[in-house]
Amino acid sequence: MEKALLYDTTLRDGMQGENIFFSPEDKLKIARRLDESGIHYIEGGWPGSNPGAQHFFELAKDIEFKNAKIAAFGSTRRLGKTCETDANIQALLDSGAPVITIFGKSWDLHVESIMQNTKQENLAMIKDSIAYLLSHDKEVIYDAEHFFDGYKANFDYALKTLEAAVEGGTKCLVLCDTNGGSLPCDIETITQKVIDHFKKETDLIFGIHTHNDCAMAVANSVTAVHAGATMVQGTINGYGERCGNADLTAVIPILSLKMNRECIHPDKLAKLVNLSRFISETANVPPVNSRPFVGKSAFAHKGGVHVSAIMKNPKAYEHIPPEIVGNERRVIVSEQSGKSNIEYKAKELGVDLSKSGANGHQIVSSIKELEDDGFEFDAAEGSLKLIMEKLTNQFIPHFELESFRVVVEKDKEKPCYSHAMIKIRVGNKTEITSAEGDGPVSALDNALRKALTTIYPQINDMHLVDFKVRVIDGMDGTDAKVRVLIESRDENNIFSTIGVSEDIIEASWQALADSFQYKLSLDNNKVK
Repeated sequence: MEKALLYDTTLRDGMQGENIFFSPEDKLKIARRLDESGIHYIEGGWPGSNPGAQHFFELAKDIEFKNAKIAAFGSTRRLGKTCETDANIQALLDSGAPVITIFGKSWDLHVESIMQNTKQENLAMIKDSIAYLLSHDKEVIYDAEHFFDGYKANFDYALKTLEAAVEGGTKCLVLCDTNGGSLPCDIETITQKVIDHFKKETDLIFGIHTHNDCAMAVANSVTAVHAGATMVQGTINGYGERCGNADLTAVIPILSLKMNRECIHPDKLAKLVNLSRFISETANVPPVNSRPFVGKSAFAHKGGVHVSAIMKNPKAYEHIPPEIVGNERRVIVSEQSGKSNIEYKAKELGVDLSKSGANGHQIVSSIKELEDDGFEFDAAEGSLKLIMEKLTNQFIPHFELESFRVVVEKDKEKPCYSHAMIKIRVGNKTEITSAEGDGPVSALDNALRKALTTIYPQINDMHLVDFKVRVIDGMDGTDAKVRVLIESRDENNIFSTIGVSEDIIEASWQALADSFQYKLSLDNNKVK
């Protein structure tokens, strides 16, 4: 089995993406997780460009990484400088990183028009920088920036830049599609020609670094591997400048499962979803549900025909078993659902359809009526379970609302002030409480929580983590219905609930009450 080397640049190239920021401490946590995941190289940043990058390398010096080598990134020596007097080169050495990745110019447009350099001096800068770093016992990876554009414009000079890197002593040439404008056919042809050009250099490793400006970054990376490259550079979740970099959460399973390349251990592959979500959380960027392999929707099935088929054989509509990458199969119930969706979902949620009440067809009909009214249960499985229990006479309310009142006050000196009073019934007992909050929903949440915690102390483990409001049809102006989605979390679960009404407070109450009912149903607690 051929081996593929994984080079992660989330901590440098990924941070160039809009709204992506990691503190040095964040970067260290991510590096640890990447190492645990079996990544071979972790690029920590450009120590010559900012203090934060240098701080990361200072932190990383004391860490023993089990699988990965830490790489520092920088440019060749500057025009008119020697390696000894170039601050960037010296910062790379001072970083203490065992691997140095430097980039040089492959495109004569950049050499002459942007750098205002000569082509000959550019070759000398590449060769000198690599030789100098190697003389300091560093492993040196050479990134040929803008290589594919440079090759198309002047293939003879682009190849000379690689020859200069090899003369300097590097054993790894990485071909970069820096503008992200190449197509797989370009990548395959040019990569093969480069490898053929250096066929006498039997100990060379070729790598690929692609950007996603044509939505081809993963395809281009895979194509380069097929053409003979053995190292793939990319970022977790595809973070990066402009449209991002090659997404390693897609590249890794493709290499491992589709191309039979020795990449990472299957046990580590099964943690890919957790790695993706961890980095999303650290970046404070919502995960993309439609992201292949690791997204929440990657193995979600909505059409009734699809669900009927996967109940018989999941291969019918799944290209891999989701658990291989740490994901899970999801069946979505909506207006497009059939009886198969309901049966599968009921089993998944623990609702016994053999009990008295509505059957599968009747539940489908009820769900479709509710979705016509504005509900959307593919995003609110907590409420879906409660509705299925109600329709099959299995729902046991842990509390019932008698009434609530919400007061919002505002004066010119202070922000809005909210106060809620709530009256609920738990079994034969009535609870009346009041509470303040940052807004009306916060006040209701605090009041309901206050009323329930003396009876259900496990409520303290549940927290509201997201609150979304969507106007269903703005044509009706302020009379339009709104949909409220609430996401809640306890120690072991994340669940979503929904409410719909012309009144935003009423819709919020529906979703809020469902979140508490669902939490209590998970624990299967009865009234004390």
